[in-house]
Amino acid sequence: MVTDRETNTVFFSDLLRSKNEYKTTFERIKTILDKHQISYGFLKNTKDIWCRDYMPIQIGIDDFVQFKYEPSYLKKDLKLQSDPKLVLKANKIAAKFSNINLDGGNVIKWEDKVILTNRIFKENPQIDPNELTNELQRLLNLEILFVPDITEDLTGHADGHLRFIDSKTVLVNELKDELKYWQNGFLKMVKQAGLDFVEIPWFVHKDKSHKETAVGGYVNYLEVGELILFPIFEIEGNKDKEAIAVIKKVFPNRIIEPVNVNEIAKHGGLLNCTTWTIKT
Repeated sequence: MVTDRETNTVFFSDLLRSKNEYKTTFERIKTILDKHQISYGFLKNTKDIWCRDYMPIQIGIDDFVQFKYEPSYLKKDLKLQSDPKLVLKANKIAAKFSNINLDGGNVIKWEDKVILTNRIFKENPQIDPNELTNELQRLLNLEILFVPDITEDLTGHADGHLRFIDSKTVLVNELKDELKYWQNGFLKMVKQAGLDFVEIPWFVHKDKSHKETAVGGYVNYLEVGELILFPIFEIEGNKDKEAIAVIKKVFPNRIIEPVNVNEIAKHGGLLNCTTWTIKT
């Protein structure tokens, strides 16, 4: 499995730079990528900006696995459901296809393991859970670990909760503010897997106009090579300074670039959601 740190190229949905509501945020991101000479490109034929979800998982150079993208939360919004086959064809990307229904935002990866939420079982009710796990292990050739999904969360993705720091350690939202059943499931997973964890602050931001806002979460950062683009929010009640201190401590030798992404965040996603990173 190609880890985020091993990647060197970032792709965005072309909609991120073309839609007026996102242009300011994209320019901030672009300025940082240009500053650090990170290659980037734009995906054609997409229907929304969350390209992490409908793009394939990179196993190795020229080795990609494309999962089915038919999330239950888009059943009434099919106009936003990109077709991976059409996207890959338009962008001349080859991949092996799987009939497992799985969003890329629910895949937290390391070289020899990935973490998913158990939303995957709800999205694939026709497949026995053991068979589903075994097939994922076969396709990705690594260990599959699970944490609970937040029932009330629209997508049930893992990338709003945790990321790998290294092979033995994960970065996770401060547990005291998570729901008890999620805390218990996470602690069970790390114990069984022999993992350590570091907690990072987060906060809940209420927005009457945007019910699914992602403002307040910090683990949904963009990691490409030695660079980490880290979301900050600069609003009342933020924990920007505390979160930046944590990310600098766990990645002391990395380049950390804070960036305000509120125009994107209010629609329910952050930097990992809006990017697809690969090693070329």
